[in-house]
Amino acid sequence: MINYSIKNNVAILSWNVSNQPMNVLNDESIAAFKSSLEKAYADTDVKGIIITSERPEFVAGADLRMLLKNNQLPAAEMLDFSMQLHTLFRSMETCGKPVVSAINGTALGGGFEIALASHYRIALNNPKTKIGLPEVKVGLLPGAGGTQRLPRLIGIEAAAPLLLEGKESSPEQALKLGMIHELAQSPQEMMDKAFAWITANPKPLQPWDELDKKGNIKGRDNYKVPGGNVQSPKGVQIFMAGTALLNDKTKGNYPSPLAIMSCVYEGLQVNMDRAMKIEARHFVKVAKSSVSKNLIRTMFFGMNEANKGASRPKNIPATDTKQVGVLGAGLMGAGIAYVSAMAGIKVILKDVSIENAEKGKDYSRALLDKAISRGKMDRLKADGILSFIHPTANAADLAGSDLIIEAVFENRDLKATVTKESEPFLNENGVFGSNTSTLPITGLAVASAKPENFIGLHFFSPVDKMQLVEIIMGKDSSDYALAVCCDYVKKIRKTPIVVNDSRGFYTSRCFGTYSGEGMELLKDGVNPVLIENAGKNAGMPVGPLAVTDEVALDLVYKVAGQAVKDGVLAESDTSYQMGKKFVEMGRLGKKSKGGFYEYPEGGKKHIWAGLAELFPLSANQPIEHEVKQRLLYRQVLETVKCWEEGVIRTKLDADLGSILAWGFPPYLGGTLSFVDTIGIVAFVAECDRLAEAYGERFRPTAKLREMAFVGKGFFE
Repeated sequence: MINYSIKNNVAILSWNVSNQPMNVLNDESIAAFKSSLEKAYADTDVKGIIITSERPEFVAGADLRMLLKNNQLPAAEMLDFSMQLHTLFRSMETCGKPVVSAINGTALGGGFEIALASHYRIALNNPKTKIGLPEVKVGLLPGAGGTQRLPRLIGIEAAAPLLLEGKESSPEQALKLGMIHELAQSPQEMMDKAFAWITANPKPLQPWDELDKKGNIKGRDNYKVPGGNVQSPKGVQIFMAGTALLNDKTKGNYPSPLAIMSCVYEGLQVNMDRAMKIEARHFVKVAKSSVSKNLIRTMFFGMNEANKGASRPKNIPATDTKQVGVLGAGLMGAGIAYVSAMAGIKVILKDVSIENAEKGKDYSRALLDKAISRGKMDRLKADGILSFIHPTANAADLAGSDLIIEAVFENRDLKATVTKESEPFLNENGVFGSNTSTLPITGLAVASAKPENFIGLHFFSPVDKMQLVEIIMGKDSSDYALAVCCDYVKKIRKTPIVVNDSRGFYTSRCFGTYSGEGMELLKDGVNPVLIENAGKNAGMPVGPLAVTDEVALDLVYKVAGQAVKDGVLAESDTSYQMGKKFVEMGRLGKKSKGGFYEYPEGGKKHIWAGLAELFPLSANQPIEHEVKQRLLYRQVLETVKCWEEGVIRTKLDADLGSILAWGFPPYLGGTLSFVDTIGIVAFVAECDRLAEAYGERFRPTAKLREMAFVGKGFFE
């Protein structure tokens, strides 16, 4: 766990947590670390301590499973646990012996806090090493002194983005920021420097410490923070502006950034010993919040599980897509070509003309040129990536493809035509994927000679930025086809979810309820400004009316119209009627410079004044919370229906898909986690209230009522 050795009267504590994928702080490793430190403290022959690792990483942070387990403890017990860690790290500073961290690899979270508690930090100069305090990304704050030591070390202003955004640094960046003291070019040089520093500094003090009259080390009461203390003009400016910016950015939905600000503000006004208690109290508060639990479960464990292939069939050997054919060089097809080429996959980009195909390649060229201009890539590498993309108008050039992805318009006949034209050029056992957002895969597979190798691959625009790929299993889609697609999605560094076939599948179907409820609110006479602000303040990326403009109102009308023809929607449906009205007015959304918003040339978009005439404001406007409830509950209820109908195959795919596909608020953990966050009984009661007030679309399902009756949610 912690290998202990002595060399030249220096104790070397080398981390090697063999029963974990990486070195992490957990109950066992913390106990072993404490025991090793106490052994070194007690040995009078030991003149100093070096902390390092025998694994590629230094220490990757705390084991979040331990934190989730400790979350079940009463707050007082959790506070005691937190203070035990503070006491342990504080002992490193006050033991009277020099302590050096020889950082041989990634040091994040609690791992970097070990280094911060050391008197000296030397890092191996490996550009792949990450150093930082990323706890805020999972709804936590650095809970082992990070909010206190880092700003005392480099100043409040420099520490702010590292703490509040969880920014990670390379060793060279960390050196420039003052997070570490020096670099080493080899492991041997790193250890040599550590030994030399211990020899030269037999009685070190942290800059925030001093000796009392008895020669004991204690926290300094009058420590001057680099760049200015909390109450200095600079400090006051940082906290006033920073708090306002955080409130605007988080909308009050994420408690950890403000808790970090409070830790720094309160802690830096007292000595280190008292500051530890302040940080511990704030840590317990955010750690026990539903936000932290949701982010850890979905965005950390869930994301890791999905990226490792949780939904991939286990009985299919690994596959490797070396050549992919992309049909259609529009925005979507061009994006798919780009991410595939970035992964080193040969791309045959086909369109009806070579000119169109070349334009599709230009999309990649523009993105790579931007990367070059920002210093993130050199021309040689960019040219190498571009060489993977082969534009063509000739279907025969698709020969040898392991996977073909059609990204043509949402038209059944067109998709059938390109399927029949290109499918013969697939390799034996090649897979054909349709990038459709609404059309059922089973129906599209009718055009395929091998429906078992026909599957849905739903990308999101812009492909280079959107992390999710929704894989849709048709009635005849095989496990082999699914495995090929899962392996391909992993290779292009996207996150897959797997769903079963239906109209709109999962993500498009549920996303439509957000924009749809926005239109319902507008029809009810709710102020469009209130609608939009409620959506954003609830945590959605943009308001429901703005996102409908982005999607395009003619597309909304077309999709709703098809549903009306198929008998799925009534002709009186709000989305259909409102889409029809706006299309007839020529207001198609952002692409036509007019929809719910106006898009003046060179100006800022704003709500179209004509909405007031079309949808007169009600005399009694709802409070913002009520609008939030309508927008969120519609999305959640539709997800529940997808789950009950078997469209969603796993609860994890439901939660991840809702966050990554259409931006359901991460702090709520995803659409199914939302039910548990609210509580199943309270959720069903609120659904009934909304149904009585606004219509049967809010009525809870019979299954939800059964769950509420026994008090069992989705993850309990």
